[in-house]
Amino acid sequence: MAASMASQAVARGLRGASAKYLFLDKFKCARVSSRRWLNLQEYQSKKLMQESGVTVQRFYVADNSPDALQAAKRLNAKEIVLKAQILAGGRGKGVFNSGLKGGVHLTKDPSVVGELASKMLGYSLTTKQTPKEGVKVKTVMVAEALDITRETYFAILMDRACNGPVMVGSPQGGMDIEEVADKSPELIFKEVIDIFEGVRDDQALRMAANLGFKGPLERQAADQIKRLYDLFLKVDATQVEVNPLGETPEGQVVCFDAKINFDDNAEFRQKAVFAMDDMSESDPTETEAAKWDLKYIGLDGNIACFVNGAGLAMATCDIIDLHGGKPANFLDLGGGVKEKQVYEAFKLLTADPKVEAILVNIFGGIVNCAIIANGITKACRELALKVPLVVRLEGTNVQEAKRILSESGLPIVAANDLDDAAKKAVAAITRK
Repeated sequence: MAASMASQAVARGLRGASAKYLFLDKFKCARVSSRRWLNLQEYQSKKLMQESGVTVQRFYVADNSPDALQAAKRLNAKEIVLKAQILAGGRGKGVFNSGLKGGVHLTKDPSVVGELASKMLGYSLTTKQTPKEGVKVKTVMVAEALDITRETYFAILMDRACNGPVMVGSPQGGMDIEEVADKSPELIFKEVIDIFEGVRDDQALRMAANLGFKGPLERQAADQIKRLYDLFLKVDATQVEVNPLGETPEGQVVCFDAKINFDDNAEFRQKAVFAMDDMSESDPTETEAAKWDLKYIGLDGNIACFVNGAGLAMATCDIIDLHGGKPANFLDLGGGVKEKQVYEAFKLLTADPKVEAILVNIFGGIVNCAIIANGITKACRELALKVPLVVRLEGTNVQEAKRILSESGLPIVAANDLDDAAKKAVAAITRK
């Protein structure tokens, strides 16, 4: 069965929340998902690189227009770039509700930076990646604008095929690296890093040469590559991607833009990094779900899906769609679930005014179905559930779970399998 629009939306949501590129060989890339994406603003990533000795543009951060003006004067640069700090892409072509066009502005006159910042700060910027109402800008970055004579691509990332980190580079930067890999695979270069040795001098120099740096710039680029690897280790990154890694007319190798992905499992020892996580642009329901180690993705239908596992979630969405229903969301419990998480999950689902029915679809391998059943009955009683609830449970301790549900005295509709559950959930809404 071809994937429905609903399951495709779920897949896009999962990728948007936590997708990470892994180059499995010279020419192909795949995606893996982690628990949650750590959201850092551009200036925060630059600050981390700066602290590791990586060359970036000189910059200041301001949250009001007088400070932005003073920052522009302190830079004493030939040209200044003012950037609105939001997580969404497409800032340059965005529009503010103040009337200002563009979230990125270049100027050679520092005196205009304050006025430009006053039309950014406190106003919403709408781009192709933001919600329709845009995102309120709370911070701007005032940076030195540098000319770029040549752009390259460089990344360090974890590669399962190599059981460790690899360097990936291309002399063609400033564009989508997947497009380069597809059209000009010979321009993608890869170096496997020995986790015990780190990046050797010969590897760094070879990568710098492959990126097209010549003369003194080759040694300078190699030094930047080694410093980027130091950062990669220092912050427990799964990926450090610099695009472009460029050279300037003055003979500098500069990291102009970077994306850093972090290992969520290292949060306990990277508290300073994770404390920078900007959740202000995240969906409030997704943020609340993350507090309970739940993954939530909102859709536009009216049947809430309560599952364990992303694959099962997409199958559930597909079968609801097949029987004429539309999923309102899905909420993934994961593996080591507790009753409290089930209760909080129901609170999130019932808070959505679009939800007219809830379908619980649990296949208990790691998950104990009895825990799910106890959580469901507790939630139904304490939240005074007002929408139809269809439950399909299978796997570990399922007979005990079914006994708990049947003896609860609650109006819970039991289903024999997923197909039966989807039909009953759709029928429950049709009868209303």
